[in-house]
Amino acid sequence: APATTIAPATTTAAPATTTAAPVTTTPKVTTTAAPVTTTVRAATAGERNALEKAKRYLNTIALSYSGLVHQLEFDKFSHAEAVYAADNCGADWSEQALKKAKRYINSMSFSYKGLVHQLEFDGFTTPQATYGADNCGADWYEQAARKAADYVRILNLSYDGLVHQLEFDGFTHDQAVYGANQSYK
Repeated sequence: APATTIAPATTTAAPATTTAAPVTTTPKVTTTAAPVTTTVRAATAGERNALEKAKRYLNTIALSYSGLVHQLEFDKFSHAEAVYAADNCGADWSEQALKKAKRYINSMSFSYKGLVHQLEFDGFTTPQATYGADNCGADWYEQAARKAADYVRILNLSYDGLVHQLEFDGFTHDQAVYGANQSYK
């Protein structure tokens, strides 16, 4: 059989050439849209009453959005009226979380993590709860010392047990040791 030979493959690239596309200008077209009209319905008497009640609540106690809705529903406002009030009361929910965090810190002992979890339990979002804990001015070492004193008084924990319990509550190891040292002076 005759032998078949295959020529080696060669590739030759065509030389690159660039040519600029001609510049063309298009005349500017201006259009005028028809004005958008929005019909805003007047609030119902129930919505207005819920809104006034919401503002009174927020002037005296700190509530999350969902906490406010639940409170207004407890006061026998409909869900729609309660949502209307929460949507229109002008509350800064992060500031509400901060107010709640300060009240907690002044009356109870919390770790940073424990306070964030408590605020979330109260209906604040994680960013709102974190804002509250970040800005409440708590000294977390002093919070650990106060919590440790409560545990020693109520549970008679050993030193190591106390450190372990404080860490379980969300205090850092250093905070837990500080708290335990304050209670075992």
